[in-house]
Amino acid sequence: MKGNCIKVAVVGNPNCGKTTLFNVLTGSRLKVANWPGVTVEKIEGVSSYEEFELRLIDTPGIYSLASYTIEEKVTRRCIIDQDIDVILNVVDASSLERNLYLTLQLLELKKPMVIALNMMDIVKERGLELDLHRLPELLGNIPVVPVSAAKKNGIAVLLHAIVHHFEEGPIEDVFQYSNEIEEKIEKIEVIMSAYDPKHHFKRWHAIKLLEGDEEVIRDHPIETEILIDRSDEKKVIQEKYGYIEKIVEEVVFHKNKNAHRTERIDKWLTHPVFGIFGFLLIMSFVFFITFSIGDYLKGILETILATISQSIEQMLQALQVADWMQSMILEGAVAGVGGILTFLPNIAILFLALAFLEDSGYMSRVAYVMDGIMGKVGLSGKAFLPMILGFGCTVPAIMASRALETEADRRKTMMITPFMSCSARLPIYILFSGMFFERYAYLVSFSLYLLGIFVAIISAFLLTRRRKEKDKDILLIELPEYKRPNFRTIRIYVTTKLLDYLTKAGTTIFIASLVIWALLHFGPNGMTTDAAASFGAILGKRLVPIMQPAGLGNWQFVVALISGISAKEVVVSSITVLFQATNLAINSGNQGLQQRILAVAPEFGASNAYAFMVFSLLYTPCIATIATIKKESMSWKFTIQVILFQLILAWVAAVICYQIGRLLV
Repeated sequence: MKGNCIKVAVVGNPNCGKTTLFNVLTGSRLKVANWPGVTVEKIEGVSSYEEFELRLIDTPGIYSLASYTIEEKVTRRCIIDQDIDVILNVVDASSLERNLYLTLQLLELKKPMVIALNMMDIVKERGLELDLHRLPELLGNIPVVPVSAAKKNGIAVLLHAIVHHFEEGPIEDVFQYSNEIEEKIEKIEVIMSAYDPKHHFKRWHAIKLLEGDEEVIRDHPIETEILIDRSDEKKVIQEKYGYIEKIVEEVVFHKNKNAHRTERIDKWLTHPVFGIFGFLLIMSFVFFITFSIGDYLKGILETILATISQSIEQMLQALQVADWMQSMILEGAVAGVGGILTFLPNIAILFLALAFLEDSGYMSRVAYVMDGIMGKVGLSGKAFLPMILGFGCTVPAIMASRALETEADRRKTMMITPFMSCSARLPIYILFSGMFFERYAYLVSFSLYLLGIFVAIISAFLLTRRRKEKDKDILLIELPEYKRPNFRTIRIYVTTKLLDYLTKAGTTIFIASLVIWALLHFGPNGMTTDAAASFGAILGKRLVPIMQPAGLGNWQFVVALISGISAKEVVVSSITVLFQATNLAINSGNQGLQQRILAVAPEFGASNAYAFMVFSLLYTPCIATIATIKKESMSWKFTIQVILFQLILAWVAAVICYQIGRLLV
């Protein structure tokens, strides 16, 4: 232990680079737990400077110190209730207007504070300039240190500023409101002093009382009704933003050029009608390149995997490995894992496109455009943000529901978010649409993504009562200027996602493939070569009558869907193993597997395939998602309700699609 210890709270807006900077400061010396009473992770780390030890706490990303969301409550509790010595406010230098509202609120706590002006490299890329001498003056002469967390620039200066400012002690008032508001703040402080002479943060709490903060009103039940007017909250917010405009005007140069370009583009992309059509057009193009370029690369990868598969087969034969062992390796592990790896190019292109859209600043516009639609079904546009994340992976999407303000909204969002087509479902779409819809495959896959959004919105409508206009949540979301996507950011995002995909192939899918092989080769009488007498067939046949109306009357499809609960990618590897395609799926692509399927189920056609994909889209999510829903809701009852609701809805939708499709085809 060093001679002195400084406790530092790292606070900032979402996506300001706060966690990246925290990791740079602390290295690998991290401690992860949950905040008391909530599921939000509490991450602590240790750093040092000279004779001081710095104990840093990475708080959840927030836009303000309100008390609506879980993240806001946790961050407030950390700063106010805990013995925090210094606040390290991480600010995105390229979006000062958005970040400085939280900064002004933090300054009102009068605690020692240092600003880490992050992402200075992006400021330079956009052709902007900041007056780094005037900015600290307008913020009460607190240290403002330019850093680049991604490039590890400015770290030593930042640590020096934290230690030096800690030694200087509390800060003075920085921002003064109008005379009317200041008089009210002063009177409330007098009342609070009489109520509790040792009260800390009197000015901050007085301002929160003017804003009508429910948590502060509950914790400090003092008589202020005569002083406080309903319009005070609006005045406080307006005056803060007025001061922020002054700061930006004096500090940021060459901003108008980028702002005008953004306004011209947003005229169309945030339009209530054209914005939705623009989103559909952009996503349809994403799927077009995912299939056109992806299928070309997929063919090359299939050739490589076929060569590897044949080499493994020849090696096993040369070693005179037992037939059952060869079958397990070739028909189980190789067929299952190899079959799923062939979709790697398509997955990579989809991730690349989504990363490009996110880093360019477009995805936040989608949530803004969808605010009107979400409002009509009883949710704000904020609920669409987790849904967008669901296109990548449902687990972080469910966790993102924490940003919603009420428990009811969080639960509704958790219930409908799994209907978004996560990347794990894409191999199922590619496989079946490629086999049964050929050149229209990308349109069929795109329709499933749209169907997921449609079902989620309709489900939200059915799960909630219409709220009155006065109760409707206001969507506050950053619409950043459009920028050229950062290659490094995109590379890290895509690489991380592909490594996750490959990890699943090497673990979950590998194990699941062996389990499916065992279910097909063992039965009540022991090992069998007749799959129809296996445990898998017995299980599947018992559920076939239920799935028959959905066009899934073969037990192999039923077992494949059951296996998908472990991970949705497993459905594809299971199909390969269940239909005993061995290396056909690798050697001859979709055609070989399709021939196997039609040999077992001659009646299986386009309607059946679409019904299968619809069921895969809507039914029970993977085990990781189920565990996350349980963790976030803290209720097994709710989790079971989600599972049953999605299972029933998937069956109904699949039956409708199959029956209508059968009439049309």
